[in-house]
Amino acid sequence: MKHERIKEFVLIIIAFLVGGVSTYFIIGEKIGSTNTSTSIVGGGGSAENCTKVAVDESGISDSVEKVYDGVLMVRNYQKDQVASTGTGFVYKIDGDDAYVMTNQHVVEGADRVTVIDSKDQEIEGEVLGGDTYVDIAIIKIKKTDDIIALTLASSENAKLGDLVFTIGCPLGYDYRGSVSTGHLAGKDRMVTVSTSNNSSSGDWVMEVLQTDAAINPGNSGGPLFNVNGEVIGIISMKLVQTEVEGMGFAIPIEYATSKLETLEKGETIEWPLLGVQMVNVSDALNSYRYSNYNIPEGVESGVIVVGIEKGTGAEHSDLQEGDIIAKINDEEVENSAYLRYELYKYSPGDKITVTYLRDGKEHTTQVTLSKSE
Repeated sequence: MKHERIKEFVLIIIAFLVGGVSTYFIIGEKIGSTNTSTSIVGGGGSAENCTKVAVDESGISDSVEKVYDGVLMVRNYQKDQVASTGTGFVYKIDGDDAYVMTNQHVVEGADRVTVIDSKDQEIEGEVLGGDTYVDIAIIKIKKTDDIIALTLASSENAKLGDLVFTIGCPLGYDYRGSVSTGHLAGKDRMVTVSTSNNSSSGDWVMEVLQTDAAINPGNSGGPLFNVNGEVIGIISMKLVQTEVEGMGFAIPIEYATSKLETLEKGETIEWPLLGVQMVNVSDALNSYRYSNYNIPEGVESGVIVVGIEKGTGAEHSDLQEGDIIAKINDEEVENSAYLRYELYKYSPGDKITVTYLRDGKEHTTQVTLSKSE
């Protein structure tokens, strides 16, 4: 299925901040598809083996009761004060230890992290690892008698219109354990994330599930369940516009679990490096600063190479300053965020084909990806 661009708008990633809402800006959205792995990891079995429950609204209460003790509130302490809160869930129990998955932006900057279970016990946590681009963090805690591990299932098996629900901590402590229901409203949504206010077109693209279940500050990091009480996604962001309601987004569970082993070990995810400094064509067209670059008439997307980093694959390729990168392995590159999205499908050491424009003519070159520092 080809990628289809549908609309530009602004979304935010949300965590409940004491005194406000912590936001990461999301800019742009399109529909597409990828060949994401459908392996199921951790938490007590597969979708095929679970107990089936009714698909009508009344049946949700059975699933809620089954999973409730596996959902936790996450507190981010900074300078001995609760700075923000979010949600997390237990995906694995190993002996006396329980492993909690949440969003990286929930624990970002924390001096100390705790979780609060369904029986209101506050438990010290250790952040084993996390990554901004994946927006996943792993917390290890000591298991209590009340905590259970949830079952993870493939979001690929979910269908549009399926009933889904989430349990979380919207607006902090007073509303912890809140349940909201909705439907799976979209799959393979592509949203562009900016982790600062300085990027007009975003830093990174995420493929997400869309739901109309109520999502509010504090729900970040919580599980998105199918009707059987299996986790198919991790609540991460929502669309915020006055004229729009009921558009929340979740990271597919397969994408999160593909990074678990690395994060549990406390290791840094090794993202591949192309080795170019770049600026978006769309930004250059609106800035006198880049007027010295020759952008062919009619070209409005892609990224301009404004520098080559020494010791990288780009230095040993045919790329030069001023080239406009248009494709990575036949996938169109709209801007730097989409370039990273295509690039991060690969690993350091992989060879890719880069299509670029120079003096209005199209060329290709092979680049061996380096390892980011």
